[in-house]
Amino acid sequence: MSNPKNYIAGEWVDATDAADDINPSNTNDVIGRFPRASKADTERAIQAAKAAFPAWSRSSVQERHDILKRIGDEILARKDELGRLLSREEGKTLAEGIGETVRAAQIFLFFAAECVRLAGEKLPSVRPNIDIEITREPMGVIGIITPWNFPIAIPAWKIAPALAYGNCVVFKPADLVPAMAHALSEIIVRAGVPAGVFNLVNGRGGEVGQTILEHPDVAAVTFTGSVATGRKVAAACIGSMKKFQLEMGGKNPFVVLDDADINVAVECAINSGFFSTGQRCTASSRVIVTEGIHDKFVRAMTERMKTLVIDDALKPGTQIGPVVDKNQFEQDLSYIEIGKAEGAILAAGGEILKRDNPGFYLAPALFTDVGRDMRIYREEIFGPVVAVMRVRNYEEALLAANDTPFGLASGIATTSLKYASHFKRNAEAGMVMVNLPTAGVDYHVPFGGRKGSSYGPREQGRYAAEFYTQVKTAYTFA
Repeated sequence: MSNPKNYIAGEWVDATDAADDINPSNTNDVIGRFPRASKADTERAIQAAKAAFPAWSRSSVQERHDILKRIGDEILARKDELGRLLSREEGKTLAEGIGETVRAAQIFLFFAAECVRLAGEKLPSVRPNIDIEITREPMGVIGIITPWNFPIAIPAWKIAPALAYGNCVVFKPADLVPAMAHALSEIIVRAGVPAGVFNLVNGRGGEVGQTILEHPDVAAVTFTGSVATGRKVAAACIGSMKKFQLEMGGKNPFVVLDDADINVAVECAINSGFFSTGQRCTASSRVIVTEGIHDKFVRAMTERMKTLVIDDALKPGTQIGPVVDKNQFEQDLSYIEIGKAEGAILAAGGEILKRDNPGFYLAPALFTDVGRDMRIYREEIFGPVVAVMRVRNYEEALLAANDTPFGLASGIATTSLKYASHFKRNAEAGMVMVNLPTAGVDYHVPFGGRKGSSYGPREQGRYAAEFYTQVKTAYTFA
């Protein structure tokens, strides 16, 4: 990728600071050197977005549809190339990288269609000769702050609705994945977005992100990332009366009942806990197993783990790639040591692995004999570390599943319609899966959680309108 730049006010611009983008599968491979925007750059992007808003917010729905469709079409046409770049940069397997890229395309195409499906309401007044119209209007300048673990899908499900509903965007991607942000931005620009409507400001959260949070001309901020940073985002937005939306992670449970199909249960747990190297906010890192199937389940899990192929993300046959970077790698290893010190049994995995190239390779770890007060059971690790806890029955399993400050996703493996139905109704999570991995949500349905996992309106699908628009009620005397 030659001479990448930020995109501000309709121009590709250099920056005085830059950082290397490193391949976690091969730390000798530098993908590129990417500029870091300054506070002044970010302020200029916000001003450009503000200036572009009046015209863009009143543009025709056909124009917005056509632009978003061109974006989706190009992403889809280049899915293999972009998926490969994604896997090289973030460490997902090539199949996962291509799959995420396709999802991003589908999101843009969905919101292209939403442009021409915008609707309102016309209601009678309780007073005679008065009509009421209820419509939705765009917010203004939207600050978009995204994480590294889904470097094209999460930006897509924030940028696409923002543009579809007539907002202007200042996009700050995570420092670890600038290449995918740059590639997506090039596609958006080529699609014909007017100058100022979309701006890319890659850089540090403390400088770029903080400027977005504090600037009075930013109307709303959508953020996906850690709980600690999410709280800072909330505090800053409340201080300046901005609308904000937070997606912050989880410690998701996966319940396995005595009547479960053991093969289904194991595959769900493996996928939920270890695929994408466990670096998904919807990953199930707590597996809660009733005592009648517990030992059989653990044996089957450890046997299945022996077959997992952990290697370079781009190598054919790889099922799990590396941890994303040194900091996350060290955090994962630290939690493995914490689990041992707390008295949990490391039943399988947890070793540092060596491969052909230097990278952050870690064997997925499975802990048993886990207590509900252990840190590996309660705290989000964001790596391939799964804690298994034994319970007596379904009732105890449900209580354990809900015993968390998080509430993003929750899953169960059972062949009982009674328990499946009860769990769907009583699991304290925004998304519930029955006999499916907890990670994996369709692009056209709402995404989000409860409690400490999320704040504000849902993302994705038609529910996205709740955040990216504001309601107006207009009266007319006839």
